[in-house]
Amino acid sequence: MKKSISKIALLLAIFAAIFAIRHFGLTEYLTLEYLKQNQSYFTNYYTENTSLTIAIYMVIYIITTALSLPGATILTLAGGALFGLTVGLVVVSFASTIGATLAFLGSRFFLREWVQSKFGDKLKVINKGIEREGAFYLFTLRLLPIFPFFLINLVMGLTPIRTLTFYIVSQVGMLLGTIVYVNAGVELAKIDSLSGILSPSLILSFALLGVLPIVAKKIVEFIKSQKVYKRFQRPKKYDYNMISIGAGAAGLVTSYIGAAVNAKVALIEKHKMGGDCLNTGCVPSKALIKSAKVIHYSKKSQQYGIDNIDVDFKFSKVMERVQDVIAKIEPHDSIERYTKLGVDCIEGQAKILSPWEVEVNGKVLTTKNITIATGAGPFIPPIPGIQDADFLVSDNLWELRELPERFIVLGGGPIGLEMAQSFSRLGSKVTVVEMSSRIMIKEDEDVSEIITSKLEEEGIRILTSHRAKEFKNQAGKKTLICEYQGEDIELSYDKVLIAVGRKANTKGFGLEELGIEIRANGTIETNDYLQTNYPNIFACGDVAGPYQLTHTAAHQAWYCAVNGLFGKFKKFKVDYSVIPWATYTDPEVATVGKNEETCKIEEIPYEVTKYGIDDLDRAIADSEDYGFVKVLTKPGTDKIIGATIVGNHASDLLLEFISAMKHGYGLNKILGTIHTYPTMGEANKYLAGEWKKARKPEGLLKWVKKFHSWQRG
Repeated sequence: MKKSISKIALLLAIFAAIFAIRHFGLTEYLTLEYLKQNQSYFTNYYTENTSLTIAIYMVIYIITTALSLPGATILTLAGGALFGLTVGLVVVSFASTIGATLAFLGSRFFLREWVQSKFGDKLKVINKGIEREGAFYLFTLRLLPIFPFFLINLVMGLTPIRTLTFYIVSQVGMLLGTIVYVNAGVELAKIDSLSGILSPSLILSFALLGVLPIVAKKIVEFIKSQKVYKRFQRPKKYDYNMISIGAGAAGLVTSYIGAAVNAKVALIEKHKMGGDCLNTGCVPSKALIKSAKVIHYSKKSQQYGIDNIDVDFKFSKVMERVQDVIAKIEPHDSIERYTKLGVDCIEGQAKILSPWEVEVNGKVLTTKNITIATGAGPFIPPIPGIQDADFLVSDNLWELRELPERFIVLGGGPIGLEMAQSFSRLGSKVTVVEMSSRIMIKEDEDVSEIITSKLEEEGIRILTSHRAKEFKNQAGKKTLICEYQGEDIELSYDKVLIAVGRKANTKGFGLEELGIEIRANGTIETNDYLQTNYPNIFACGDVAGPYQLTHTAAHQAWYCAVNGLFGKFKKFKVDYSVIPWATYTDPEVATVGKNEETCKIEEIPYEVTKYGIDDLDRAIADSEDYGFVKVLTKPGTDKIIGATIVGNHASDLLLEFISAMKHGYGLNKILGTIHTYPTMGEANKYLAGEWKKARKPEGLLKWVKKFHSWQRG
């Protein structure tokens, strides 16, 4: 009861003080103009009453800071102007820290108990972090404030940080900023005419204000690096500037860029150069899709005025062609090519021993920077019986030489659907099992609908809302048990493809021992510069996410290479604003930026324009007249925030919208661009025309109609 009365009394006193200060306009005295007008008076008073002036100044500063009133910056400048650099620094440093601590104690006294009792469960992680690293967090905020100082005082009062720790860290952390601002005050005091504004010392002083955040940031980065590196011995010399672990798209591009700028780089790969994309992903799947498409066209030859085309093929030869395609592209990613480019290519299992040491084939290599580009592998869900299911994944699918009669694809995403359609066209009886309510769950509903319709037309069975429950393999009979609306559905199969996602490769090469931070989804935690918790260790590609796409991996690799090799001078934040992706079914689906689903989730306002490809001359001529182009624009403008195309060559058609988003032009420019006739690319121009037509100036056109009528007499 006594504590409550004390709180109320103290709170009333604080409110009364704030009210009095506001009511009597005392904050008006905390302006640069007022202080400059009375500078000579304050200087004379300080000369005659030195100790008293310092005491009065400190009281005013402490009250201002303790009550979180505006004016602390002006008071700091005034301290420099009145007391000079040395005395001003000491006085301001102590006054600001004492005031901040009083604000901290006030917040703790009035609010901490209530906040912790009401939100204690949610604050457990924060409290533990403050208990463990509170001093460092506070020092970082003081040196490089993300939030205003007064807010830091109040928020820190709600945490378990000790008062003495708060005081000492605040005193030290605010010192750099205090020096710069007090010095600015010293220089401002010297101005007695307009010409004084151009004095070198004043210009330098204010230049320091601009440089302060950069210097503070560098200090914080240095302290962080010292903290994270303290248990390791830094080498005296280095074998390499950069070592990339993993020779997929991300590792290849990182090492290529490093070599191109004459850095000494090494590329370590334990399996095959080119990674999954070349050997088990993009390249073989597209080769198979093409063969399957040729066979499919032959079966629908009557659509092109041809009565019949006999096609004789062996599945084994189709799969051999896939291997031939891989072999033909292999030289692009080969050891020979990259060695000629200046990269040291090493075959073997890498292990990171320290932030600067990588062991491979029993030899320890030292390097200034490391890029982790180890990719991802197929995720195998923990379904009972799966170990005996004789399942396929993208890694071993290409070893098949006999076409399975009954083929189940578990997963309705891009990989699963591409392979489902291809195997169906080659002659398998295909069933797609998807746990979600529709296939292609990341795309809009109209996309899912048209792809579902096309696949079902080709005889593919699509089972959505079916959860794979159990695999059985009894007496050679293989079945998958699925749960659907509370009932068990039994599906027999010869082969099953698991295509439910990919898992980042983070095990077995030293990340655990080093303490590299891993996200909840299994990918490596990186910042905006693709640095891990070790500033000289970077990660890109599938192992880092958030997009598991070959072209995104290459995009990220540029940032890893440049930030690793030149980050001391300039670092670049990775840009995900214009990321395209495609699913190579027939018809293709290609998207860039936002779609309607993500806009709704993120509450982004948008306008939608849609053009049906069934109206396009070239599509009609090719008997490919299905699909659509859909573009989302910022309301009231032609600025594109996202585009989706469903149709033949959609992945190629999307390039125009990718370019528009990247370089900042909109639908008006696309409408004003000549498109070759007849091409599929005209669909983009007609889409822009639909957008323009929906926004035609009806009022103006009425007057134009009257004008033309008047012209006719």
